[in-house]
Amino acid sequence: MSLHTSLKVGGPADLYAVPEDVEDLQSLLSWLTGRNIPWLTIGRGYNLLVLDTGIHGAVISLERFNRVTAEGNERIMAEAGAENLAVVRCAQGLGLGGIGFISGIPGTIGGAIKMNAGAYGEGILDRTECLTLMRGGIVADFRMKELDYGYRHLRLEEGDLILAATFRLEKRAADQTEEEIRKDLELRRSKHNVGFPSAGSFFKNPPKQAAWRLIDTAGMRGAKLGGAQVSPVHSNFLVNTGGATAQDFIDLATTVKNAVFVTTGVTLEEEVRIVGEL
Repeated sequence: MSLHTSLKVGGPADLYAVPEDVEDLQSLLSWLTGRNIPWLTIGRGYNLLVLDTGIHGAVISLERFNRVTAEGNERIMAEAGAENLAVVRCAQGLGLGGIGFISGIPGTIGGAIKMNAGAYGEGILDRTECLTLMRGGIVADFRMKELDYGYRHLRLEEGDLILAATFRLEKRAADQTEEEIRKDLELRRSKHNVGFPSAGSFFKNPPKQAAWRLIDTAGMRGAKLGGAQVSPVHSNFLVNTGGATAQDFIDLATTVKNAVFVTTGVTLEEEVRIVGEL
């Protein structure tokens, strides 16, 4: 899985599948279920830490679910594998805006939806009208008022699979959206250009606090364990300086959390999803 994750760590999966479309996906899930094989879906492998022991079961990549289409009445539908910036650009081409804050967030819409990605006080689910889910092998649309979500979380039923999201946008001139995209990309390049593989922000921001500031207060900026390091550029990014293992990241994250708790009394919670065999 080190070949399929932005952190460049992680052991092998038993199976790695890339379905072409919904029918292909349904057939795959039916085959896996019939053989009691567990499965996990990914996009481009951002916001993901796979343990060194790997993943028992199948990893399903939705990278080919990448269409973005106009839905009329200031709405667009983006499939789970569509890149975040590509979705913003598609909306821009239709004279629509309102989700420019995800321009610089690496990864795909499926991952952004799953963690309610956002910036500057906004979350992507606040702009989402409905989600297309596969639940129990059946594809259905769910309006956001039917779902439980909040800061950096979306609660779904076990086995639910995000296929697409329909966004409610607003009329916006292309040059105005271009300025939003430029500012977001420049800001992230200046603050998040950490120079090594990372999974983005490693910890969630506690209420009314910034995780990076707590980590700095605990004196952990630049701390290193094996090949994993708290980035000297942005201390809420844990980076792979070369040859890191997943265990290096687990141990470093534990060290950071302990230092922050001792110094500030705050318990940090991982934003990165940790998966694999213990």
